[in-house]
Amino acid sequence: MSKLVIVGTVAFDAIETPFGKTDKILGGAATFIGLAASQFNVDAAIVSVVGGDFPKEYLDLLANKNLDISGVEIVKEGKTFFWRGKYHNDMNTRDTLATELNVLADFNPVVPEDYKNAEVVMLGNLHPLVQMSVLEQMNKKPKMVILDTMNFWMDCALDELKAVINKVDVITINDEEARQLTGEYSLVVAAQKIHKMGPKYVVIKKGEHGALLFHGENVFFAPALPLKEVFDPTGAGDTFAGGFAGYLTKTEDYSFENMKTAVIYGSTLASFCVEKFGTERMEELQDREVYQRLDQFKQLTKFEIILE
Repeated sequence: MSKLVIVGTVAFDAIETPFGKTDKILGGAATFIGLAASQFNVDAAIVSVVGGDFPKEYLDLLANKNLDISGVEIVKEGKTFFWRGKYHNDMNTRDTLATELNVLADFNPVVPEDYKNAEVVMLGNLHPLVQMSVLEQMNKKPKMVILDTMNFWMDCALDELKAVINKVDVITINDEEARQLTGEYSLVVAAQKIHKMGPKYVVIKKGEHGALLFHGENVFFAPALPLKEVFDPTGAGDTFAGGFAGYLTKTEDYSFENMKTAVIYGSTLASFCVEKFGTERMEELQDREVYQRLDQFKQLTKFEIILE
């Protein structure tokens, strides 16, 4: 079985949306990525850091999903990374009300010895120097390195980010970030520019409008499933990345054709994530629900046409 290394935040979130608000709940990029990847029963390890205030029940939750947490450092005298945000009525825009780096400020990732030969590495949204440190710890070049990042790092650590981008096979960013990174409005032109930075595959996420996959001259579009209600978009992008990485790890097929299916799985799992606050929906997700929704995706894009 292929192995998957996931690096990212394991954190506390406090969220307010038009549907309600929460106090501190489980969050973080690595948490959502891990929960999504766990749907594929792959051998995955999380590399992260938490403080002494992080509940054991949350670590147990991850472990019970067959995620290796030996790479999660616990700084007993420190506090866990915390983010508080408020979503606007359209649920596509949000205000960050508080960001407390806490133990994340001095985080030096340590990849567990058993995972230094992992075939797939998923670099969740973190400082590019932390992401690069993980790659440098691998005993051999992974077959697939996937990078997720955000505009914050483009603003304050662009050179370091470009150095990491040059080392990865796939980058997943949203449309706004793709435009900022390249200075191009056209996403097709933006993807071409990103290809030249290093990645063979570029995934551009468009939220409720789906996702685009680029590989050379090839383009694939996956829609987002229309949902009656979106309770909390937090973690949807990370869940997409986790589904994408988990499927590739399970199938061990890194071709463009198989990546199309990986994008569909990522979109499917992300559609569950937004249905409840935080990780709640992903914690209870059943295989049969995933298969039913995959069928909905299939019906959404299936049509017959006669070309004369």
